[in-house]
Amino acid sequence: MSLFKVYCLLKFAQTKLSMIEEIALETYTRKEQFNFFKDFEEPFFGITTTVDLTRAYAYCKANALPIFAYYLHAANTAVNAIPNFRQRIHKGKIIAYERIDVSTTIARPDHTFGFSMIKHEADFNLFKTHFSAEKERVQSTTQLMPHGMTDQVVHYSALPWFNFSAVSHARKFSINDSCPKITFGKIQQDAGQVTLPVSVHAHHALVDGYHVGLLMEAMQKALDRQ
Repeated sequence: MSLFKVYCLLKFAQTKLSMIEEIALETYTRKEQFNFFKDFEEPFFGITTTVDLTRAYAYCKANALPIFAYYLHAANTAVNAIPNFRQRIHKGKIIAYERIDVSTTIARPDHTFGFSMIKHEADFNLFKTHFSAEKERVQSTTQLMPHGMTDQVVHYSALPWFNFSAVSHARKFSINDSCPKITFGKIQQDAGQVTLPVSVHAHHALVDGYHVGLLMEAMQKALDRQ
């Protein structure tokens, strides 16, 4: 085992993270792209599109399920299905997590919000249990950040008040951030079809437009799984 892998395991052991794999750059198929983009001042690119929420929306209505938790779970199921979205950069090296969890903003009654840390589960009902408990925690405190926050997450946010065709994010460039950011907009209904705007921002050293395409296909499949 390399010293770097030992470092990763020791650094994150207290948060009970899943297995971490170091990816050898010499055999990485995107070595040239990684080296090109990794030192950009702004290495993130963004794509905004829509998903068809018709079946998922009807299913949630019929079964009294929270639609936000449902499409959040579908998005993170897709994230876990695409290897590039499970990769992160640590000290110039590429690592891959076995499982990626959820950190989404959760609104409070006073119109502030807190960041959450929700363990991903393949089963939606298990995920919903984690989601509900974390939602209750965030809404009962004024704390912004949860304890034990790591980069074993995707950063999610929701803007349910309006539709959008593009999104930008506040960034602190001094932080070596390689977590993807996924934002959801207002649900749209037109002639019986229900759609959801989705914005995906990803680190270009790890992710290309092709992988975003795979992500959206996987999310749509997860939404239509009933």
